[in-house]
Amino acid sequence: MSGIQQIELTLPDGSIRTVASGSTPLDVALSIGPGLARAAVGGALGDQLVDLRQPLHQDGPFRLFTAKNPEAGEFIRHSAEHVMADAVQRLWPGTEIDAGRQDHSEKFQYDFRFARAFTPEDLDKVEAKMLEILKEKSTFERLEVSREEAEAIFRDKGEHLKVERLKDIPEGETITLYRHGQFTDLCRGPHVQNLSQIGAVKLLEASGVYWKGDEANERLQRIYGTAFASKKDLAAYEEQISQAQARDHRRLGPELDLFSFHPQAPASPFFHPKGTVLYNGLVDFVRQLYIDYGYGEVVTPQILDVELWHTSGHYANYHENMYFTEIDGREFAVKPMNCPTHCLIFGTRLRSYRDLPIRYADFGRLHRYERSGVVTGLTRVRSFCQDDAHIFCTQEQIEDEVCAVAEMILEIYRTFAFEGVVVELSTRPEKRLGSDETWDLAEGALKKALERLGVAYEVNEGDGAFYGPKIDFQVRDVIGRSWQLGTVQLDYQLPERFDLGYIAADGNEHRPVMIHRAMLGSLERFLGILIEHTAGAFPPWLAPTQAVVLPVSEKFLDYAQQVGRSLKSSGLRVEVDDRSEKLGYKIREAQLLKVPYMLVVGAREQEAETINVRLRDGEELGVMSCEDFAARLGERIAERSNAL
Repeated sequence: MSGIQQIELTLPDGSIRTVASGSTPLDVALSIGPGLARAAVGGALGDQLVDLRQPLHQDGPFRLFTAKNPEAGEFIRHSAEHVMADAVQRLWPGTEIDAGRQDHSEKFQYDFRFARAFTPEDLDKVEAKMLEILKEKSTFERLEVSREEAEAIFRDKGEHLKVERLKDIPEGETITLYRHGQFTDLCRGPHVQNLSQIGAVKLLEASGVYWKGDEANERLQRIYGTAFASKKDLAAYEEQISQAQARDHRRLGPELDLFSFHPQAPASPFFHPKGTVLYNGLVDFVRQLYIDYGYGEVVTPQILDVELWHTSGHYANYHENMYFTEIDGREFAVKPMNCPTHCLIFGTRLRSYRDLPIRYADFGRLHRYERSGVVTGLTRVRSFCQDDAHIFCTQEQIEDEVCAVAEMILEIYRTFAFEGVVVELSTRPEKRLGSDETWDLAEGALKKALERLGVAYEVNEGDGAFYGPKIDFQVRDVIGRSWQLGTVQLDYQLPERFDLGYIAADGNEHRPVMIHRAMLGSLERFLGILIEHTAGAFPPWLAPTQAVVLPVSEKFLDYAQQVGRSLKSSGLRVEVDDRSEKLGYKIREAQLLKVPYMLVVGAREQEAETINVRLRDGEELGVMSCEDFAARLGERIAERSNAL
């Protein structure tokens, strides 16, 4: 027995459990206690989720998950995915199965070679059949097979799509199958122990998709669903989905007359006057921060010679997402990002260390080709603008610059009442450029900046960009969804590619470090998130229409217009509803349009030269002068307050 190799697993309490190499997470669970072994749904070695039946061969931090852990959902949904495919094949024998979903954090999915689109009635049948299968309480088995064995199994079953998928698995990689009951599929896992650990399932929708996402391939049919450990967890999820649907920016945007989309410019939004007020309000807010934090705004061309993108490396690594055109026999590319143009500006003159840091901000419009299957509303578009900036600095200045950027980012999120900010530090990936010494300096500078700020952060090992480490900021909206917004990335490669330099204090030329920085990210995407975060009820300082004057009848229209002119002269965005409708109708209409303030004027208001102020939530502030109202709203605007 002394020849058996041992591995050391570090448990969450810091204790170390030594087990034989090849032991499974279930073996480890049994060594801790039979209760844990029965309740376990999966494990993790380091950052990698592992199946309970998967042999372990490495040391590292080790965790076991039961249904009470948030991570359990990944195992449960992946397992329910197989149950769904089993149900489809039981209902329609001979249906071929393609691939499932890689990310099971919220949903599962499978694609099928099916003769027609799935109907809502089909989904009801599939869901009912899934519930029958769950009652069988079958156990999941993990099977390691050779490539030849796997191919023979799926050929015999008539699963031609699976035979093709086998070709995507690299030579030498372990091929695994998972079986429950009579159903077997090609899968890496991980899965729960048995079907009784799947407490609730719900099918969400069906759609047509192209095989492997390529529009040149055949069209398959996809079913989406979700699953949880209990019906209570499913109910909570459905409530969140209901709220999300009510707040969906794709519905609210057109309803509030903010933006539209047209087939003449696919996946490229048209902002209407009210939407443009929002858009410019964000730009103005960020521009004020640029003054406070010492940025210089630049304007750069939309179309540049393709040679620039060869120099930057984007042509080699980003070619398929770029638009190209030809002018005077030369190939040009439409700008997908600003960083190379900022390198050109920096390189226009010899720089001194006294000039650094140099901070360039750019609201230039960018264009990136996104496949039609992934574009959605404002959150994934082909034409957009970023609150983009690049900082050129010395190695010694990185910490100060990162601190300033982080402060600016957090100030923005506080302004919009985003809570639950999660900060992630992503470190060197396996494939990277630059020396370990440079990476040590870069990662150390980012860590020191976050520690200096007193910001709690998580380390995301190995997820940095190939050119440098980064900090990502995620925020949580009012219904609990997480969004990745801000990012700070260190780049040692573009200064090298563009041969940028500055004269240091020692009289020699040195390379600057380039910091890529975004706070809102894409303005379009941020607006989509903000619409849903606020349900279209924007804070008064940003609202397209801040107040609407509502005359009780046509007799008071002249006074209403007078009030409107007075408030507009104070710089407020005010409209007058001059329609010959009843007051109650006008109030309801203004509330539906999420206007912060309704200013009712009738005989008493006209005589006293006042207004009667109502809030969109129904609260009445009562009678006040135009001057007092303008001062109140002006204070909210100056403070960028979310309060009415």
